[in-house]
Amino acid sequence: MEYNEELTKVSKINIAYIGGGSHNWARIFMNDISQDNDISGEVRLYDIDFQAAKANEMIGNKTSDRWEYKAVEKAEEALTDADFVFISILPGSFEEMKIDVHMPEKYGIYQSVGDTVGIGGIFRSWRTVPMIAEIAENIKKYCPEAWVVNFTNPMSNCIKTLYEVFPEIKAYGCCHEVFGTQKLLKAALEEKKGLKNIDFREIMVNVKGINHFTWIDRASYKGIDLLPIYRDFVEECKESGFQKGEKNWFNDHFVSAERVKFDLFRKYNCIAAAGDRHLAEFVPNDWYLHDNEKWMFKLTLVDWRISNRKELIKETEDLLSGKKEFEKKEDSGEDFVRQIKGILGLKDAVTNINIPNYGQVENIEKGAIVETNAFFTTNYVSPIMAGNVDDKVLELMKPHIENQSLIVKACLSRDKELLYKAFRNDPQGASLKEEDAGALFSEMFEALEKFN
Repeated sequence: MEYNEELTKVSKINIAYIGGGSHNWARIFMNDISQDNDISGEVRLYDIDFQAAKANEMIGNKTSDRWEYKAVEKAEEALTDADFVFISILPGSFEEMKIDVHMPEKYGIYQSVGDTVGIGGIFRSWRTVPMIAEIAENIKKYCPEAWVVNFTNPMSNCIKTLYEVFPEIKAYGCCHEVFGTQKLLKAALEEKKGLKNIDFREIMVNVKGINHFTWIDRASYKGIDLLPIYRDFVEECKESGFQKGEKNWFNDHFVSAERVKFDLFRKYNCIAAAGDRHLAEFVPNDWYLHDNEKWMFKLTLVDWRISNRKELIKETEDLLSGKKEFEKKEDSGEDFVRQIKGILGLKDAVTNINIPNYGQVENIEKGAIVETNAFFTTNYVSPIMAGNVDDKVLELMKPHIENQSLIVKACLSRDKELLYKAFRNDPQGASLKEEDAGALFSEMFEALEKFN
């Protein structure tokens, strides 16, 4: 890293972007980082699809004169001397994801996302973990002091793998789901108290749990306790749901009416801080997934993802040809720019991340990957003590915490029997009769043969 001592600002950093041929998340990255005036440098784009990375090089270099984008053909080129490593990869293709998500439907298992836990998450891990392990080995070899930011799902298993392969790595997982819940708390506060112009980042929350199944037991805004306000809000909206803006759960694959979140609050008196589509996959199938329309959220069809990818590729072509200009938007709500600036010593920050449990969640085993707030300051990231998870909520988490170790160990050793143990430990796999469980497991392995 180079520093401008007169201005006490970093003048140049090197970012290695693994998965740099992305047609989606790369645009979010370009948009957000181009709007900050305090940091600049080089972004090296590495992807198994070099031409896609090359396209992003050309698009990225149009977005900002503070950043130079460069597509590279080898991971070594991207990682050597990198200050930060961003990991955002698709393990396999959407055709494999179609197997993850839709093959279990034959046995009555429906999934709203299928990339974190459940049967889809387990088989996605089987593909993903070896890829993340290779990335960890390369980081250890070429840039062991770099800060590593993972955006790839299944988040917990990716972070677990990075630390298993390279225990000294400085890695964390970045997820925006908690921000959505802060925005919901903002809406409740505005509606119940008539306040306006609230910045959701000023809503202070105590975050604890595991990725996509994170919980908030304390929330406040400028001294106002938000839990009583949220409780009244939930009682008002428990049947009708709540949505704000143009998007509606009925015609959008990613939004919901928050009814799962509201129901979990009424059950546990604690705010589930993730989207309903994710939350529904951590609990028994018959709670929400078997009647998702009643609970006002969509099951995201992989065919839709495939169709959307075609549209994104067309957008890439239009950006390259000049038919379309890169349109800068308000920052996406992701926090990676604030995190970078904290690590560089430009401005301290507090935000939620996924890292091993060093005791920040007292009643979850050490070493498990947990999601809590953390403090970002000069070349240092420190988890913030969050206390205990509610005992009843912890019972829901336990099989998923146990499966972190089971799945990562199985995937690294290519042990199918151990993976089957995790399969049966998950609430989705546990709901099947032994005969059906064995049949589905075998059918999915056969369908995903090239990754075995």
